[in-house]
Amino acid sequence: MSTLFDSIKQGLNEAIAHQQGRPADTVVHQLAPLDVKAIRAQTGLTQQAFAARFGVSLGTLRHWERGDRQPHGPARVLMLVIAKNPEAVLSVLSS
Repeated sequence: MSTLFDSIKQGLNEAIAHQQGRPADTVVHQLAPLDVKAIRAQTGLTQQAFAARFGVSLGTLRHWERGDRQPHGPARVLMLVIAKNPEAVLSVLSS
């Protein structure tokens, strides 16, 4: 019977093997990078207005637009929704 410790140990060993480039039974999800600058351009908003409207710091937005960083988690989801239907997001935020 596997213990919690054994499970954690196995996970750590797999992570170490993956990081070292050795084969491991890990699943790696590669997400396509987002073009945040193009998403913002669709809205017609300046960087300052976009950051304020969607609750993102201006510095973070600039990093995303330069490609230094990518949005993750809920921020990534927000950017994808804005890309598909900016009017819906703007409508919800204005009410």
